[in-house]
Amino acid sequence: MAHPIQNKIGTVFIPVSNIEKARDWYCDILGVDAFGEIQFGHLFVLPMEGTGIVLDSKIYSVDNIFKNPAFHLNTTDIEEAFQFMKSKGVTLVTDIEHEHYFNFRDPDGNMLMVCKC
Repeated sequence: MAHPIQNKIGTVFIPVSNIEKARDWYCDILGVDAFGEIQFGHLFVLPMEGTGIVLDSKIYSVDNIFKNPAFHLNTTDIEEAFQFMKSKGVTLVTDIEHEHYFNFRDPDGNMLMVCKC
């Protein structure tokens, strides 16, 4: 009998204060089109490969933002990713650590990570 809970993450919800602005910012950073419906007035499903990301303005509060990265976005070139984020004016929290990863904040203050994988 198969186990009823899979060892697979379906999606991660990110609390955002303004769903339209967050959609545009994340789509720009990820290089994906900002097309698609904002569902129920507060959800936007980012077009991702693998585990999904859902931006959600209904769950937003200052207390709910990620204080530590709950996941990381992948890159094959950490230097290029760091310079790209810097050129976009993204708030960089760390420099590249151990030649492997760096942390940054989205416009709402959520702490996220980019990691060379």
